[in-house]
Amino acid sequence: MPALACCLDAAIAPPSLPTTEKFPSWSSSHSAAVYRINGWGAPYFSVNSSGNVAVRPHGSATMDHQEIDLLKVVNKASGGLHLPLPLIIRFPDVLKNRLESIQSAFNSAVESQGYGSNYQGVYPVKCNQDRFVVEDIVKFGSSFRFGLEAGSKPELLLAMSCLCKGSSESLLICNGFKDAEYISLALIARKLSLNTVIVLEQEEELDSVIDMSRKLGVLPVVGVRAKLRTKHSGHFGSTSGEKGKFGLTTTQILRVVKKLEKYGMLDCLQLLHFHIGSQIPSTALLADGVSEAAQIYTELVRLGASMKVIDIGGGLGIDYDGSKSTDSDLSVGYTLEEYAAAVVQAVKHVCDHKSVKHPVICSESGRAIVSHHSVLVFEAVSSSRYSVPSLSSFDVQQLGEHLPEEAHSDYHNLLQSAFIGDREACLAYADQLKQRCVDQFKAGALDIEQLASVDGLCDLAAKTSDPVTTYHINLSVFTSIPDFWGIGQLFPIMPIHRLDQRPNANGVLSDLTCDSDGKINRFISGESSLPLHEVGGKNGMKYYLGMFLGGAYEEALGGVHNLFGAPSVIRVSQSDGLHGFAVTRAMPGPSCSDVLRAVNHEPQVMFQTLKDRIEEYIGDDDEGGVMAGGIAESFHNMPYLTVGSSCFLTVANEYYYPDDGFTGDDDLVCA
Repeated sequence: MPALACCLDAAIAPPSLPTTEKFPSWSSSHSAAVYRINGWGAPYFSVNSSGNVAVRPHGSATMDHQEIDLLKVVNKASGGLHLPLPLIIRFPDVLKNRLESIQSAFNSAVESQGYGSNYQGVYPVKCNQDRFVVEDIVKFGSSFRFGLEAGSKPELLLAMSCLCKGSSESLLICNGFKDAEYISLALIARKLSLNTVIVLEQEEELDSVIDMSRKLGVLPVVGVRAKLRTKHSGHFGSTSGEKGKFGLTTTQILRVVKKLEKYGMLDCLQLLHFHIGSQIPSTALLADGVSEAAQIYTELVRLGASMKVIDIGGGLGIDYDGSKSTDSDLSVGYTLEEYAAAVVQAVKHVCDHKSVKHPVICSESGRAIVSHHSVLVFEAVSSSRYSVPSLSSFDVQQLGEHLPEEAHSDYHNLLQSAFIGDREACLAYADQLKQRCVDQFKAGALDIEQLASVDGLCDLAAKTSDPVTTYHINLSVFTSIPDFWGIGQLFPIMPIHRLDQRPNANGVLSDLTCDSDGKINRFISGESSLPLHEVGGKNGMKYYLGMFLGGAYEEALGGVHNLFGAPSVIRVSQSDGLHGFAVTRAMPGPSCSDVLRAVNHEPQVMFQTLKDRIEEYIGDDDEGGVMAGGIAESFHNMPYLTVGSSCFLTVANEYYYPDDGFTGDDDLVCA
């Protein structure tokens, strides 16, 4: 039937795969272009000649023999160390290079512009509080006095402890809402010769600072956070401006100055802090905000405060999609060098105009520091594609004859729209026809066979030309990529191998959770699917995907939805050995017991209850022992799928446990 054929042709086409006409042969460079890795990944990620993602741990200074093949790291972790996936791979060399690159950019701007002071950054630990990440930052940044920023009492305790091993001049910036205990901890830190600054987020915090400093006998160093008029649009700018969550208005700042002056403590006010917003898109907006803040800084100097530091907060952005665009939350239109130059120039211009000594410039660029150093690797364990029911021309004709009178017009309009090639009308009439027939079915006027035929016809119109494959991934989006679900943040996702092969499917990713939101169907390309390969390549090789630039916030925000815990973690450093890398630390992810404890269950008690039940209903013979051993093993294992595993009832000899059940899990640490 011609109308049916036209209906198929009228369906909306999906994003097209790379064709043999456009690319008669395929190479790694073609994959690099498809996944934009040379944009968002430079200078740390590329595609090597083997068709695998390569990590360049020292950035642009990485020599060819120092590249790390990401697939080899995954094979080492899963095969050699027996770590279950999903897997977070940390590259401390990348972290070190990020710190050095930011410091170098500001040092160059200071020198080239004749700036009269220096840059001294801090890392906001909220971005990633992992012990080894924070300790690495303190160690790597010690030579240039890189410090830490805390926004809560546990973060302050963490920062105090770590900075004991850092430079005595490193700043410890105390942000966030504060009670008397928080302020006491900050003052104790100052007594311990840590370079601590208490930043007032609320005006009333000053009373507690004055009171606790007198009780403890320590003179505080105080900063104020100003609410600027400057802000940028979009999600990341919503926390800035006059109506932002934090900071003091100019009226409140003046009251703080007067109160400090009244108590003879005006010389304690030494820092001005502000935050334009995360992911600042352009240097023009950056310079505008910094200039406004610098004016406030010079006014505080005029009022008698002993100002020393201007803290520009966060905002140094990440180019998540490789577009170098100023019009998107996913990108920024500047380099590190341009960012630093804009900041230094803006502060210098205002201070020179007001004849004020140039302050130390501090920034809190957490996202820019830690995003690149961490890669999340997970497996696509299977794939499936929607199958449209087949309908013959006779079926379509019979369907039209048996439809209720109310549905005839939508049916004929659908076929006519398909015949003339009007795609939008075709899909609209298909939707109307389906809804009308569903209503008729609910009213009992349509039987299930007729409804199924209508569904088939409408699906032919809407989905025959939409061969999107669903890839089932061994991952929880809610645990490992919570910002995608929560705020729609997109991250680069791509296969980490087989990149010398042409992708042959458009895919969306569906996670393990029993939640309809547990899927990834939006990508940095702007498309609703991702070019992917068939699951199970040569010799049944597993198919690994990587999520990049997720080193900030994702681990801290991830929960235990469906009781899926955090991934396994390894720490990988570049070495001159056979494979070019060394695993310096490895830790499996939380077991089922661990995540159950996190929600106040007692695995030992649970196991004993189940064991008693087995003895009651199965007996304590071999079958009961195998069953109890299998349950004990499940408590020990990670919640994620163990691909290719067998039921414990068929491999009894591998799951023997003594009568006393099981003990707690131990971390795996590889020196």
